[in-house]
Amino acid sequence: MTKTPVRSLYFENAIGRIWEEPECFLRLEYRAGPRETLQFRALLTHAGQALTRRRWAKILVDQREMAPFNASEQDWMTNEWLPRAVAEHGYRYGAVLVANNVFARLAMNQYVMATRNLTHTYRTFEAEDEAMAWLRAFE
Repeated sequence: MTKTPVRSLYFENAIGRIWEEPECFLRLEYRAGPRETLQFRALLTHAGQALTRRRWAKILVDQREMAPFNASEQDWMTNEWLPRAVAEHGYRYGAVLVANNVFARLAMNQYVMATRNLTHTYRTFEAEDEAMAWLRAFE
């Protein structure tokens, strides 16, 4: 009897969770509600560290319950976190399950436009199975 691989929890705080998926990518799940800056930065910093630890390049970003990014979060992600995640942690592919909140969707679109010069690709999805299939296409 073959055992089905299961995801394992890598990190969790008040902002969200990071899972290690058996298919060699991270799953970053944002929780609903406002975010505290240090907790937000800790979550994303741990995501970068997990990419390095596993030597992975892909993240499924579940923003369905997420509140919009504020200006400070957007600035930090655009100018510090994502450039470091790409350059130092090997982050290359982000499949984003789009937020239910229209303002959160708009904030994500602005972020994607602001970071399009990096060697990194984001693609948005409504359906989780399509997002996972897209990530699986990259070795």
